[in-house]
Amino acid sequence: MRLIVNGAVIRITHMGPDFLFVESPADYPPCQATISLSVDDSESEWKVRLPNGISKDSKRVALALSR
Repeated sequence: MRLIVNGAVIRITHMGPDFLFVESPADYPPCQATISLSVDDSESEWKVRLPNGISKDSKRVALALSR
């Protein structure tokens, strides 16, 4: 699983219904992002909002579905 933010790719280690944990957090303001999930030979992507952005001090990132 990967989180794509402004062209940067961040590895997702865990994901819940409204949050995820990233491997290497960096500072990003609230923004739109894309989650990419690859299983076997199939890849899915979906848009999400990061309502609180990402803080380099926390691996937990809040999510909201993008509309």
